[in-house]
Amino acid sequence: MTGNPRLARRLALVAFPVLLGACNGDEWLTDMKQQPSVGTWQKFSSDSAAADTIPFRGNPQGSVPVTGVAMTSWQVSYQALPFQIDSLAGIPNPTQPDARSLENGHKVYQINCAVCHGDLADGNGSLKQLNPAYGIAPSLILPMTQQRTDGYIFGMMRNGRGLMPSFNRIPEADRWDVVNYLRGLQGRYPVQAGPVGFPGQTGSALPGRSNVGPTVPVMHRKPSTDGITPKAEKAAEGAAKESKSGGHE
Repeated sequence: MTGNPRLARRLALVAFPVLLGACNGDEWLTDMKQQPSVGTWQKFSSDSAAADTIPFRGNPQGSVPVTGVAMTSWQVSYQALPFQIDSLAGIPNPTQPDARSLENGHKVYQINCAVCHGDLADGNGSLKQLNPAYGIAPSLILPMTQQRTDGYIFGMMRNGRGLMPSFNRIPEADRWDVVNYLRGLQGRYPVQAGPVGFPGQTGSALPGRSNVGPTVPVMHRKPSTDGITPKAEKAAEGAAKESKSGGHE
C-alpha cells in the first residue's frame, strides 16, 4: 500500500514547530560565558546525595604540565625497574643548592622520606625505632649512594623501586630540592637535620603551595555558576513580567 504524499507533507508541517519548540536554548547552547568551570583536582556532582564524591576526569595519560617535565613517560616509563631508573641517571639537576632549595628540601624530606630513611638519612627512621623489623629502608649516606648521580636519585623518587613506592606526586621542583638536601646530609655542604615541626603544625613548617596542583579553597569547590540563572527562576521572572505587563494594559 502506497502512502499519501499530501498527508505526509501536512504531518511534517505540523511536527516541525513541535521539534523546534523542544530545542531549548538553555539546554542545547553553551558559550564561554555560560558554562560551569572546574579547577584542578576539584570534585563535583549534580547529585546532591553524592555531594563532592564523584571526581571529574583526570589529566589524559601521558600529558605533561605546561612547564614541562624532566623526562616524559613516552621516553622513560614509570615502571619501578632498574633499567628505567638508570635511564634517568643522566638528567642534570637544574636547581642550585642555595638556602631556599635546602630549606624546602628539608621540609619535603621530613614529610615524605624521614619516616623510613631517618632524619640523618642513615636508615634509622621512626618505623625502625618503633620496630626493628621495619628497618627495611637503606641508608642514603653510604658511598654507593653518594656516588649516584642527581638524576638517578631523582629517578628513584619518580619511579620507586622494590618496597619504595613512587613519589611522583611530589612536584618536580620539590624533588630536586630533596636531592640537594640529601647531598647536604651526605656531607657535601652543611644543612640542618631533624624535624621542622610537630604533628598538626601548619604555616612555615610546611612547603609552599604547589603550582602543579594548588589547594582549592572550600568556597570554590563547586563549578562557577555566575551569570547563569536557573530555569525555575527564569520561568518565575517571565511570569512576573507578564503579570505586570497585563496589569498596566
